[in-house]
Amino acid sequence: MSTRALFLDRDGIINVDKNYVSTPDEFEWMPGIFDLARQTQATGAALIVVTNQSGIARGYYTEETFQSLTTWMLREFTDRDIHLAQVYHCPFLKGPDGKDHPLRKPNPGMLLQAKTDHGLDMSASVMLGDKWTDMAAAHAAGVGHRALIGDTAGEERADAAPAAVDRFPDLPTASDWVIGRLSA
Repeated sequence: MSTRALFLDRDGIINVDKNYVSTPDEFEWMPGIFDLARQTQATGAALIVVTNQSGIARGYYTEETFQSLTTWMLREFTDRDIHLAQVYHCPFLKGPDGKDHPLRKPNPGMLLQAKTDHGLDMSASVMLGDKWTDMAAAHAAGVGHRALIGDTAGEERADAAPAAVDRFPDLPTASDWVIGRLSA
């Protein structure tokens, strides 16, 4: 039996994007993330994080530092009775062929792995991101509903701007839209 998922980018959706956040003291929760996660959980949809973490490849922090922060983040959700099904991350910039690594958004690798691991109905799932690369990855993975959160003016690129992307200024504004799609 397949299920729906709410895919969440980390930096810019779960926490304020402050460029290469790697410790709890740098982590600032996005307003509305816990309410949205609770409402999503109530629909029965899986909550899945898909995050590029090029700070590892760039040497800004280690894989162990990322895992430690992820453990802390998961505990914060758990303490609020919210279960994240999984956190997928891409610590790479380039793949063996010298191009973007297949897991790195805008490539769909992390989302496709989640589909396999969790038996997801991608066409009934939702992706929330703050960058066009999030939308391109979701589109390539067959995610049926995609929304950009925040101010993305000037960021739109023809090569990464798939059709049918909704836009919202913040998570609380997007909440009804997300829950409507996951409950349909």
